[in-house]
Amino acid sequence: MADPKKIGDLDVFPMCLGGNVFGWTADRDRSFEILDAYAEAGGDFLDTADSYLASAPGNSGGESETIIGEWTASRGNRDDIVVATKVGRHPARLGLSAPNIKAAADDSLRRLRTDRIDLYYTHFDDPDVPVEEIMTALDDLVAAGKVRQIAVSNIEPDRLEASLAFSEREGTARYVAIQPHYNLVSRDTYEGPRRDIARRYGLAAVPYYGLASGFLTGKYRPGARVDSARAGRAAGHLETERGRRVLAALDIVAGEQGVAVAAVALAWLAAQPTVAAPIASARTLEQLPPIIEAARTTLTDDQLKRLTEASA
Repeated sequence: MADPKKIGDLDVFPMCLGGNVFGWTADRDRSFEILDAYAEAGGDFLDTADSYLASAPGNSGGESETIIGEWTASRGNRDDIVVATKVGRHPARLGLSAPNIKAAADDSLRRLRTDRIDLYYTHFDDPDVPVEEIMTALDDLVAAGKVRQIAVSNIEPDRLEASLAFSEREGTARYVAIQPHYNLVSRDTYEGPRRDIARRYGLAAVPYYGLASGFLTGKYRPGARVDSARAGRAAGHLETERGRRVLAALDIVAGEQGVAVAAVALAWLAAQPTVAAPIASARTLEQLPPIIEAARTTLTDDQLKRLTEASA
């Protein structure tokens, strides 16, 4: 069993299962199968958003939350699962005004069939709203017992710093985690000012796109065709020298470790400063084992260095 990681007062499995595919490329029954297998392997940390996946044909937003809520209700395991969701991008609840944050939280609670959200992210910053209003609204949700811990995803460093400074100054609930875009082929999206702030304030990082839309699974190779809704974005990395260097290094380390390429990519990410639990999603049962494997894979210093140099 992999040792849990700490996010605020939450103990979580070191690999977070992304719910962005639930209600999109994984229907309800398949999502239940994936969730069952993840939980059976010791996983307890789920990531979703109120907007997942509004853009899919026939959807209106909140489908992923609904599936997760139905699953925890049917399995009776809500107290064993750490549920993270996000506010700000649902088509009917756009933005981070105080009234919208509170209404969106109530909507998410209903869809998730629960009385509290364990980790509540602002999905994308809303620069038109003062950080004081955002942080006070989130603090009200914590005080009401509707949210346990608050976190932030996509935000500019100056707004992140201002938000954290306000919380410290006013004694409100403050962010305990940041969810950045971060992986072996996208490092500057987190490394630098955002990570510096995270270190200074003790934020845990829970990176998304941990597998670069599937590129870091190793299934994208010259001449290969991949049946995936994200194939175009992922395959683009093959056109870059860095992408090809990273794949070559991943192949070597995966061979040395005797694990899947995806497990190595996620294990590298998990070993980076501030990172608590990378996020990865699985739309089939066959895609889940490398995610679990990553939680139990410890790379050597030499292997970490090889991957870091290849991705520079």
